[in-house]
Amino acid sequence: MNLNNFKESIVYVVSDSVGETAEFVVKAASSQFAGQALHVRKFPYIEDEGTLNEIVRAAKEADAIIAYTLVIPSLKAHIQQRAAQEKVTAVDIMSPMVNALENYLQVKPSNQPGLVRQLDEDYFRKVEAIEFAVKYDDGRDPRGLLRADVILIGVSRTSKTPLSMYLANKRYKVANVPLVPEVEPPEELFLVPSRKCVGLTISPDQLNKIRAERLKSLGLASEANYASLERILMELEYSEKIIKRVGCPVINVSNKAVEETANTIIEMIKRGGA
Repeated sequence: MNLNNFKESIVYVVSDSVGETAEFVVKAASSQFAGQALHVRKFPYIEDEGTLNEIVRAAKEADAIIAYTLVIPSLKAHIQQRAAQEKVTAVDIMSPMVNALENYLQVKPSNQPGLVRQLDEDYFRKVEAIEFAVKYDDGRDPRGLLRADVILIGVSRTSKTPLSMYLANKRYKVANVPLVPEVEPPEELFLVPSRKCVGLTISPDQLNKIRAERLKSLGLASEANYASLERILMELEYSEKIIKRVGCPVINVSNKAVEETANTIIEMIKRGGA
């Protein structure tokens, strides 16, 4: 069909999901025809043959062509048959690639609508969780505690930030709060359910080594108060009091990889804690 013969060139986009894939392909293809006005009309979430019949008839009356991404075999066969009967051009966007992948992978396709959309939503949830973790890292904004899936609390250098980012990549919204004797914890910490919180602790000797190395990396004296055992013991004692007041579970991160601690937290979440 030569689209130049019509005042309005129309493509009906038909899908058993949202229809974004077919719409994108149609628009990408139409960009190769400069100066040609093309109207795209979408018909998403098509699940029955009766609706397909109506769309094919409407396409015939409007002198439109059809681009479809139907993955349910019965619907795909039906629109092919009806379009042929009505002499309407219908283009199957998905099948050539799906068939090629089936032959290449030697695996049958699931023929389930909406999987691309699910992948997109999963991706955006991940991005949202990462942005959340960055925004509410290190107690920057206590209001985030009320919206978090998980709240990590503990003294400095107990892996709160790495854990937050790891869990964010697993789609959990995580906020963390450093516990410092000279700074009163935000009141929001005591307003959220204790099951959403996880206390992090560590052995004094290991924290001393970690903090001393941190100071060296910054070009500072490793004997500074921040890394002294006296200061560390005071902080850990204070942290223990706050964690008991919150009433949350505690994980000792001594000699544990971030992944190991994160998996423990995820298991807590699945059991209804944290």
